[in-house]
Amino acid sequence: MATILLIEEYTVVRRGIRLLLEAAPDLEVCGGISTLAEAAGGSWDPDVVVHGLLLPDRTGPELVARLRARFPRAALLALTRLANPTYVHLALTAGDNGYVLKSVAPEELLDAVRRVARGEEYVQPTLGAALAKWDEIPRRQDRSSLFSLTRREQEVLELLALGHTNAEVAAALGIALRTVEAHRAHAMQKLGLHTRAELVRFVADQEGATVQS
Repeated sequence: MATILLIEEYTVVRRGIRLLLEAAPDLEVCGGISTLAEAAGGSWDPDVVVHGLLLPDRTGPELVARLRARFPRAALLALTRLANPTYVHLALTAGDNGYVLKSVAPEELLDAVRRVARGEEYVQPTLGAALAKWDEIPRRQDRSSLFSLTRREQEVLELLALGHTNAEVAAALGIALRTVEAHRAHAMQKLGLHTRAELVRFVADQEGATVQS
C-alpha cells in the first residue's frame, strides 16, 4: 500500500483527485493540503507527494526543491496544467520523479503514481517527445525566468500578446488600468523584453513549445 500526500491549491480539484486515488485498493491518501507551508508544518511521511507547480506560497523549481528537502524519502509527482517542455525540464531537474498534466486520463494518473512509488521515473508520453527536443528550442531568455512571473503577470502578458490594449486587459481581468500597466512593466523587466513585438515573439515561442494534450 503506497501512501500519498496531495498538495493542490484548489479545493474542488483536490477533492476530485483524492476520490480517484482513494478508489484504488493499493493507494492511500494520508493528507490533502493546499500550500507548501502546510507541508512544511505537518507530520506526514508519504511514499508519494502529488503536487501542483503553482501553489499560493511557492511555485516552480523552488517549490520542487523545497518539497524534496521536506520529503527526502518520497517520490515527487508534478500534476499540473503547464505543458511546456521548459517547465517539465525545470521540475525534473529540481527533484521531481514524474510529471503529468491535469488533463491526463484517470488510468494514466494512477499508473504514474504507482510507477514513481516503485522508484521509477515517469513523464506523460505526450510530453516526452517534446522534452527530448527541449535543447533544440532556441531561447534568448533564461528559461528559469518563466517561473519568476506571477500568475497575474502571465495572464496580462498573454492578453497583451493577443493584441488587446491595456484598457481591454483591465476590463477582462477586472483590475485597474494602472495595475495592468504595473504588471506589464514588471513582467517585461523580468523577461528582458522591451517592446510589444518582442513580447509577441516570446509568447509565440512558448506556445510553439507547448504540447497540446
